[in-house]
Amino acid sequence: MNIEKQRLQEDKERIKRWKKWGPYLTERQWGTVREDYSKDGSAWDNVTHEDARSKAYRWGEEGIGGISDHKQKMCVSWAFWNGKDPLIKERLFGLTGNQGNHGEDVKELYYYLDSTPTHSYMKMLYKYPQQEFPYADLVFENRKRGKKDREYELIDTGVFDDDAYFDIFIEYAKKDVEDIVGKATIHNRGNEDAEIWVMPTIWFRKTWFTGHEPFIPKLSKIDDKRIKAFTPKSGNYFFTFDGEPELKFCDNETNRERLYHIPNEKKFLKDGINDYVVEGDDSHLNPENFGTKAAAIYKLTVPAKGSVEVKFRMMHQSAEGAIQLCEEILQERRKDADEFYQEIQKTIDDEDMRRIQRQAFGGMMWGKQFYYYNVERWLNGDAGRYIPPAERKKGRNHQWRHLQNYDIISMPDKWEYPWYAAWDLAFHCIPIARIDPDFAKDQLILLLNEWYMHPNGQMPAYEWNFSDVNPPVHAYAVERVYQIDKKMNGGVGDQEFLERALHKLMLNFTWWVNRKDNDGKNIFEGGFLGLDNISLIDRSHAALYKGKLEQADATSWMAMFSLNMLRISLDLCEYNKTYQYTATKFLEHFLYIAGAMNNISGENISLWDDEDNFFFDIFHMPGKEPKVMKVKSIVGIIPFFAVEPIREEMFENLPEFKKRMEFFLKEKPKLASLVTSWTQPGQDKRRLFALLRGHRMKSILEKMLDSDEFLSEFGIRSLSKFHEKNPYSMRINGDVSTISYIPGESDSLMFGGNSNWRGPIWFPINYLIIESLKRYDFYYGGEFSIEYPTGSGNFLTMDLIAKELSYRCMKIFMKDENGHRPFNGDNKKIQEDPHFKDHILFYEYFHGDNGRGLGASHQTGWTGLVAEMIYKFHKIEEKESHATPLFRI
Repeated sequence: MNIEKQRLQEDKERIKRWKKWGPYLTERQWGTVREDYSKDGSAWDNVTHEDARSKAYRWGEEGIGGISDHKQKMCVSWAFWNGKDPLIKERLFGLTGNQGNHGEDVKELYYYLDSTPTHSYMKMLYKYPQQEFPYADLVFENRKRGKKDREYELIDTGVFDDDAYFDIFIEYAKKDVEDIVGKATIHNRGNEDAEIWVMPTIWFRKTWFTGHEPFIPKLSKIDDKRIKAFTPKSGNYFFTFDGEPELKFCDNETNRERLYHIPNEKKFLKDGINDYVVEGDDSHLNPENFGTKAAAIYKLTVPAKGSVEVKFRMMHQSAEGAIQLCEEILQERRKDADEFYQEIQKTIDDEDMRRIQRQAFGGMMWGKQFYYYNVERWLNGDAGRYIPPAERKKGRNHQWRHLQNYDIISMPDKWEYPWYAAWDLAFHCIPIARIDPDFAKDQLILLLNEWYMHPNGQMPAYEWNFSDVNPPVHAYAVERVYQIDKKMNGGVGDQEFLERALHKLMLNFTWWVNRKDNDGKNIFEGGFLGLDNISLIDRSHAALYKGKLEQADATSWMAMFSLNMLRISLDLCEYNKTYQYTATKFLEHFLYIAGAMNNISGENISLWDDEDNFFFDIFHMPGKEPKVMKVKSIVGIIPFFAVEPIREEMFENLPEFKKRMEFFLKEKPKLASLVTSWTQPGQDKRRLFALLRGHRMKSILEKMLDSDEFLSEFGIRSLSKFHEKNPYSMRINGDVSTISYIPGESDSLMFGGNSNWRGPIWFPINYLIIESLKRYDFYYGGEFSIEYPTGSGNFLTMDLIAKELSYRCMKIFMKDENGHRPFNGDNKKIQEDPHFKDHILFYEYFHGDNGRGLGASHQTGWTGLVAEMIYKFHKIEEKESHATPLFRI
């Protein structure tokens, strides 16, 4: 067991709390729902980036490359100033959803390069221009651009063209749980010497004004190089700085005069350090050198093509010579991190592939955030402060008064999502399980807890609207993480985790059945579902069109949910055979859903279209014939995800389940015929439950693997390229709605935001396709092949096709024959400059034809699935079959 694994074990057993400190600061607290106290709920406009320097937050804190304790009582972060900007760089800048031509987006350049699971070592890179940061230019140009134009990024402004910028590498290393070294290495990439102010900053989250914690913590100066931080519960922390900094103190208090033009209640304010550095104004600094916010201010000259360093050390005990050991501690932790990942990557020979995977893991570890949101307090307000507007009582999330978030949560993105998104989180946990299975399991259980899940069984979707609906993939993630963890533990599964999850998921399943199948037909209506603008109409507001949308994808997600619950129940039968009755329940649910997709309410209306051999949505309007919406999208492929192969010996050990299953299939022969080849065992007598039979499976795969339709060089598109030349239109209540293949950013005004499912490559969907292919192949045992690509005359087994699709997705990040990485697009500097080209960004989605990164630039959450793809791609199989395929279609 390497040293990092030992730390994980110590943390799990509560011997040492190695995860107490981590990268738990968000990149942006401004513009979030939690800080919004407006009447109209316009969160993006309520606390702006400009306001943030002067606003003491209520619910959380932000910073660049920051760390905090797990309750975010004390925070440590980095601030910089190039001598030209109108304010110091304490937080990241970006556009709100109202400003960007494709929605909200960070307008900075930074990369998360490394992190161990316990955060014993972390590293990131922030790129800071030496000329004035182009705030106004970024806002103006993006506002001027339309939906059909590209986003205007920081790299496009020209501030990096002549290399007049700083590369700032931020590192942390733990000597012990609360003995932490911080280091910033500032490289001047330019041809002239340049000045920079570097400010490691310490502050306390403002908890003392609510009445729940009456004691005010305190930062105070010990001498010219040391600051003491005192909290009543944690005692003293001592910060020692190298070099000759200027230590300055203020308080984490709002500058009411600057923001609201009313007199200040306090004298020493949050923006005091900013005003001192930028304007030379020390009126808001405490001359007695204590407060609740402090910075060690370094004014440095970095030589051309040279570098300087700033280091500090945080300890519980003050010690002589503490700062001299910083480099030694950093070297030791880098070595530990290398050893940890060498074991994870032992089957990966390609150095670049290891780099991509390690940065993906690093981004997911940096993506953890402290999330604090008590909806009851948010709705009612705090005693002694201004009363929230009356509109809030019936506004956003008022139905979720029970919800209390006070945890470290895996975020999709530390910028675009300063809050969890339920289906994103489910996907995060799969690759995270490879490096920290206990954290992955804890995260999956977290959203199922009583203080998260609604009493009616609904899981909270995301902060803008907890009542919205994401695809029900949580059970899938639970089952996958359980299996990964079990294999890592030598075949010993975590029964307690699986049981806890199953009991809560049953409540969630019941909510879906009761709320999203209003007519009791086993056909499900989705809301947002994440696939937000792939339809002809806004599926969240179908009622506005005086109709109802019945969907192949929502129903297929529920079929998949049923099979996931079936598998979890069967896995639990290893420990308690009582769960065979639960397995029976979900088997029958699955079969009824399969039947309903083919004959809605006995009306001979099928979501499967025999003319096009594809699944389509159906739109019902009163008094009119149901309208089949013939859009070839990922919606029609999602039925492929509902597949579960089962070993026969599992049934032999469960007599009651087997008896009921055989009776049900005999009594319902039409339903039985809908599941693939139940009476024809596969390899090693395996049985298969799946929505798709041979002909339908063939038809779906033929389209999916056709380069003129769904198959891209970089994975499976979300919309068939067929619609590029053949747009599909439908008239609804006098309005004509059209959908066409769009390989890049969305041009639709109907849905808003920067999300786009109308052609690009999305990793969660590609991952589920790949895993489904493998599950089918497990049933067939490598003896089933299909043409790949369609029309090529080349036949491959489904397992090999899964591997091919993984490689296409991985190619997005890999160097091509010119040394270029497709996700970087056509920017020559990023593609070829040695200080850019090997740093990886994990975008939200990717261009359907050229693989260019689109949307949120740091969506390591679900795009981090590439780490799992790389792991599986390079995995050495225990047994490989080279037999000639017997099942050829």
